[in-house]
Amino acid sequence: MAEDKKNVDESAEPQVPQAVVSRLSLYLRELQHLVRDGFETTSSTQLGRLLGFTDAQVRKDLAYFGQFGYPGIGYRCAELIAAIKKILGTNQSWSLAIVGMGNLGRALIGYRGFQQQGFEIVAGFDTDPAKIGNKIEGLQVYHLDEVTQVVREKNIRLAIVAVPSAVAQRVADALVSAGVEGILNFAPVTLALPKHIHTVGVDLAIELEQLSFNVVSKLAKGP
Repeated sequence: MAEDKKNVDESAEPQVPQAVVSRLSLYLRELQHLVRDGFETTSSTQLGRLLGFTDAQVRKDLAYFGQFGYPGIGYRCAELIAAIKKILGTNQSWSLAIVGMGNLGRALIGYRGFQQQGFEIVAGFDTDPAKIGNKIEGLQVYHLDEVTQVVREKNIRLAIVAVPSAVAQRVADALVSAGVEGILNFAPVTLALPKHIHTVGVDLAIELEQLSFNVVSKLAKGP
């Protein structure tokens, strides 16, 4: 099926459903896999099939931001990757801070996927005297009291919170006061933040609950 001729709309509609933004990240990953496997072009049908979506859903999602296809060709993978990265803001590099140098924090520091997508953790924070001033997984660890100075020096706009729920709000407040604009929160608690601060919560227990619900529902329905 021929795709619409490319004509990127620089003034894309800002009110894009969050579900669409989430699917953009999925399209980006699949496009990167296709390029890695030697594909130069793809189609809405192929992308949809890889992700379990319809071709109409793929075209509708991308249409929020412009028209990217070529008649008789489909989508040029490299061009669409560049376009989606620009939409997501990952055509630039982002410096991140992480608060909490426990097991989860250490695991996140070692995750290579962040840097591959343009995110680099440049500073770690904790309140444990045994960790402050040392390097963990090659990352310098500072006391949380130093967050304002370090955030400004390293131009940090995003941060990861990987601390117990009892202190997550205090940590988030400190990050906001330091100038951080977006927080990825791994603490199992909802943060109360100013409206201009963007936050995404990752509660692994909730995700497992959703997974178990789907499994139980399928069993209840029978084969």
